[in-house]
Amino acid sequence: MKTAVVTGGSSGIGKAIAERLRKDGHQVAVFDLNPSGEELEYKVDVSDPQQVAAAFAQVREELGPVTILVNGAGLELYKRFKNIDYATWQKVLDVNLGGVFHCVQAALPDMVDAGWGRIVNISSSSAQSGQQFMSAYVSAKAAVNGLTKSLALEYGPDGITVNAVPPGFVDTPMLRRSESKGLLGGTIEDHIERTPVRRAGRPEDIAAACAFLISEEAGYITGQILGVNGGRNT
Repeated sequence: MKTAVVTGGSSGIGKAIAERLRKDGHQVAVFDLNPSGEELEYKVDVSDPQQVAAAFAQVREELGPVTILVNGAGLELYKRFKNIDYATWQKVLDVNLGGVFHCVQAALPDMVDAGWGRIVNISSSSAQSGQQFMSAYVSAKAAVNGLTKSLALEYGPDGITVNAVPPGFVDTPMLRRSESKGLLGGTIEDHIERTPVRRAGRPEDIAAACAFLISEEAGYITGQILGVNGGRNT
């Protein structure tokens, strides 16, 4: 049994990942800005390094060293680029990229000591294709993909694999809210018709990809960007 931390794990994709890792026999601690109140959920703003460090210390005390990390916490922003002020731009980067930075730095000592570790970063298919009105979010997620590749090269010799999963068009409450605000460029059904497998993704699809990358069978896979998008981006 290994100890995992899943950020953004109280809802949507992150919750599905946490549930899958528990099913696979891991101890799972969830970091979320809005925890649901379940056991082993911690209220953490991943953009705050002090909160991250304190939460990791608490998890180590309660569950032991952390050797699995899934960075799923995210902050979206739909806004025309010319209307974004720099403070807002920076906040989006602080959560989506800075949060990965802080959590990886906090988890690495345990993984290096164990000679084994798994890091999976949840990026976004928008980092591959671009997305209008989401320039800050896309920029941060594209940087996460680059960071993933760099960390894989740096920490492979320590027995640590680092991969990214960019979800594409997954049916979550956040997606439904975006549809209701007219931010998708069509309805969910319109997008399904443009998806080769002719359905929206499910959070469980992303969780399955993460579970594989965390497994022993994936020990020779690192530095990869595994798109889970029904063929929308190949």
